[in-house]
Formats: sequence, C-alpha cells, structure tokens
Amino acid sequence: MSPLVLCFPSRLRTKEILQKVLIACKAFYSGTNIGTCGSRSLSWPKRTPSWRRGFGALAATGRVAEVPLICHSTQHRTAPLCTSSHSGRDMTSSLWALYNETKKQTEDVVSSVTCSLLNPDAIFANNEMSLEDTEIYGFDYDYTLAFYSNRLHTLIFNIARDILIEEHRYPEGLRAYEYIPDFAIRGLHYDVQKALLMKIDAFHYIQLGTVYRGLHPLSDKEVIAMYEGSHVPLEQMSDFYGKSSHGHTMKQFMDIFSLPEMTLLSCVNDYFMKHNIDYEPVHLYKDVKEAIGDVHVKGIMYRAVEADIEKYICYGEQTHAVLRKLAENKKKMFLITNSPFDFVDRGMNYIVGKDWRDLFDVVIVQADKPDFFNDKRKPFRRVNHKGVLLWDRIHRLEKGQIYKQGNLYEFLRLTGWRGSKVLYFGDHIYSDLADLTLKHGWRTGAIIPELRSEIKIMNTEEYVHLMTWLQGLTGLLERMQVHRDAESQMVLKQWIQEREVMRLRTKNIFNNQFGSLFRTYHNPTYFSRRLSRFADIYMASLSCLLNYDLHHTFFPRRNPLQHEASVWSDQVCAGTLKTPFLTEMAQIK
Repeated sequence: MSPLVLCFPSRLRTKEILQKVLIACKAFYSGTNIGTCGSRSLSWPKRTPSWRRGFGALAATGRVAEVPLICHSTQHRTAPLCTSSHSGRDMTSSLWALYNETKKQTEDVVSSVTCSLLNPDAIFANNEMSLEDTEIYGFDYDYTLAFYSNRLHTLIFNIARDILIEEHRYPEGLRAYEYIPDFAIRGLHYDVQKALLMKIDAFHYIQLGTVYRGLHPLSDKEVIAMYEGSHVPLEQMSDFYGKSSHGHTMKQFMDIFSLPEMTLLSCVNDYFMKHNIDYEPVHLYKDVKEAIGDVHVKGIMYRAVEADIEKYICYGEQTHAVLRKLAENKKKMFLITNSPFDFVDRGMNYIVGKDWRDLFDVVIVQADKPDFFNDKRKPFRRVNHKGVLLWDRIHRLEKGQIYKQGNLYEFLRLTGWRGSKVLYFGDHIYSDLADLTLKHGWRTGAIIPELRSEIKIMNTEEYVHLMTWLQGLTGLLERMQVHRDAESQMVLKQWIQEREVMRLRTKNIFNNQFGSLFRTYHNPTYFSRRLSRFADIYMASLSCLLNYDLHHTFFPRRNPLQHEASVWSDQVCAGTLKTPFLTEMAQIK
C-alpha cells in the first residue's frame, strides 16, 4: 500500500537542521558512532514527560557513560559493527554506549520535526491518477454520500439482539449486553467454526494478542495450539468477497455496517461461555448474520433513520459541496446503491435538497452489489415517484429517473461510460471496488472514515517518538545480534523486551483489542493489502476532494522496497526525506 508520506519542506527550515537529520539517519543504518549532530548537541528538555522517560525504563540499569567502540565495520548490516578485545563487561559497556548513542540520534531527529506530520483531509494514492482525465463520477450511498453517527451502530446492535431473543429464542439474559463502540475494528476475520475474532496480516498470519473468543483474548499459546502455528492456509481464508463459503471457514468483515455484527457475535459468545452453555458456533454465526440482515432487509433500520434523520446522518453540508463542485465543472455523476429508493430519497433530501436528482445523470437503487457487477441476467426496472415498479423495457437511462437492480454490463451498453474516465467511490473494498478495477478498468476511490482518527493519533508527539525509537532499536537489534557471548545476549534480551513493550503500545494506541485498521505490528493488514490492490486513491471522506482542483494528479510515492532501503537512506527527493525509519514512521501503524 502506498504509505502516508512524511513531507518536510515546512519543517526542515534550514540547511543545518537538514544536515542533522541526514547524519542521524545514516547513523541508524551504518552503525557509526557519530557523536553530536552538527555544531551542537540536541537533547530533551529537563522536564521529560513520563511516557518518554519510559522508553528506556527496561534498560535503565544498563546505562553507562559514553564508551568508545573499539572498531566499526563498513559492511551494512552483514557484519559486526564492533567487537571486544577485552572482557564481557567491556562488550556490555560498548553495547549500551551504542544503545545510548542511537537513542540520542533518534531524539535529535524527532526534535527537528514538528508533530503535525500528516493531513487528515488529504487524499492518498496507490496508483497514479489524474482528475483531469476523469469525466464521470460514480458514488455508493451509505458511508460515501451519507455518513452516519455511532448511534446507528447502537440501533442496529439493539434491534438484532432483540431479534435473536424474540425470534430465535436466545436467552433473555442477552438484553443486558449493550453495544461497545470501541471494541471491534473493520477488516477483522471471524473463524466461523471456532467462534474466534482476530486480525490477520497481508501474509495470512494471525496477529497474536488480537484473537478473541467472546469479549476476552486468547493466550498466544492457545492460538498456536489451535492453528498449529499462527498461519491461516489459503483454503481456510475467506473467499474473494470476504465471505465464508465453499469450504472457507473465515469470514472477513469489510464494511462499516459490520461493526455491530462483530460486537453482537462476541457478546453472545461471551454469554454462552459465562453460563457454560454448550452451543454450535456455526449456528450462532448464521443466526446473528440473519438477525443483522433482517435489520436491513425488513426495513427496520431504514424506517428508524427516516423518522429521526438528524440524529443519524452527519456531514451533509460537505457532501453537498462536493456534488455542487462537480456539477459546476460539468462532470457527469451517477449513483449505484443497494439501499431502497425511499431511504436514499429521504437522506439526499436532507443532505442536498429536494432537487438532488437534478445533480445525477443516472440513479440506481437496490442494485444488489456485488452481483450487479457480475450477473448479466437482471434487467433494469424503472421506479416512479411513488416507488411503484414499472414493467416497460429500458432502452436508455434517463436523467431524473430512478432505476432498480439491473447489471453493470447493461449499464455500460446504455451509457458508454467505460475505462479510466470513470471514477467510482465506495466504502466496501470488495462489493464496491474490486470488480470495477479488475474487470472494467474504472478508477476507484475508497472512503475510509477511520483514516482521519488514525492520522490524528499518528500526529501525536507520543506516537512519533514511539515509532522513531522503535525503528532505531529494531535496527540496533538487527546489527548487534551477531554477538553470541553470554553478556551480549543478556543485553539484547533486555532490548527485545523493551521492543515488545513498545510494539504493544503502538497497537493499543489505536484500539486496545485489535490495534490499527491498516497494520499489524509491522506488516500491512489483510485489509490494507486489499485496499492497495483495489483502490487507486483513498481518503477519509468525500469532503477531501474539496482540497483539490479537478486538474490535480495524484502521485503515489516511490517508497523503498526492503532491498532498496540502504540505497535510499540518505536521499532527499522532491522535498520528501526518504529514509527507511522515517518512511515507516509515516506509514499507518
């Protein structure tokens, strides 16, 4: 995935500061003991925040005065950077000296950079794309044009919970459970047969510490015993659209509406375990899935939102501004949504006004995505202003009319809107974007509301220091592991313990249970992998488009691959500092 890039022009204001940063970067990856940075030494203020002091807590007993290293190797990472011709104690002192020097260089770098590193309202590119070439803009409705408050998740949870009790005869005691807004995150996998919720990375490895049965985590030992390691074989993973079907035992929850479903599954599991109730996990999963589906299919959620729309819909003015901007620039627009017309009409009246249909060249409701993109059999049906389905054959898609179902192949034939001149926005990476980019060459834009809050966390001073020192310490461990004597190994063990503490903190800073949507400890998540493949650009909301003119070209940054990192470590390109540890710091953890 194209990372969020750390741009420096406004932050590195002088040649002296830039030189300090470059020298410090080289220190991390060459292992040289460079002493002070530039003409003067930079250090922390005397009153150091407690979280910053905690960085070296595990190593406090090993801190010593600066001790010169006996020798240095010019080999990068492949040979010892220092050896000891004296006792093990001398080796220990040398290692701690290098630790202290590396940490100081980390502090020097961070002190040269402000903490406002990333813009939460920016658009990020996985693939080069120019808005100047885009003539037609398409949109999903839910969580693309219409954003909802967390109250909607509480509503869905409560209704589905009551359906389980009243229609599926689940225990009355489940009513004691309420929706937990900060429990789950999007993109998690659920093992249907084992009733386990977990986060999996891009390489199909489970992130240990994120496996939950009910509302409680499983120990690493239990997880490894269950899966004979931490890898999930391909045949057990969810299918292309994230579903558990045709022998796949994993279900991936990809859309924002799935947050109440994951929480309800966990709560019911928790109740059964607490009361020692024997149950079949597959039946539980299917019942919860059906209950959540009924909230949508039976129109319960739609009626509740329509009855109190101001309570549930957010950011209406920003969506209206984006649509108005596109209309003023003579762009064609269309809407393809799975939601019913009455629900969309009520929401768009609130967001835009009663004339909202005048903005769109084509409006399609109850499209049944992702089947809409693959099934060639379903014809379009016209819907009149009263919501009545008409029976006439559709020969063209007319502005101002409402159409139901249909399929993309017929849509392409009737409109002629093909290829990269079309840009479609949606929040569901599979149902909204995957088929469009893989089969039809449309440009795709992913709406990821979680991006804004994660970037704000990344911009905090705590996170910047955590990530910078974590990268420095990791590089130090990689280089110093060649020392196999007992004294050195004791030092390295303390470093490893400190690194594990920091890794846990970089997870918990986003979500105590599952961490960031975008990363495990260091690998991209399975969600990130799919995002980078199926979305040309991604952003927190459509309102981000207001920050760009419609001639703008989005360029993905050429971030170094692992084998390129050492080559680029001292390169400054186009105002962006390209160093391995700073690039990592600029990526979503």
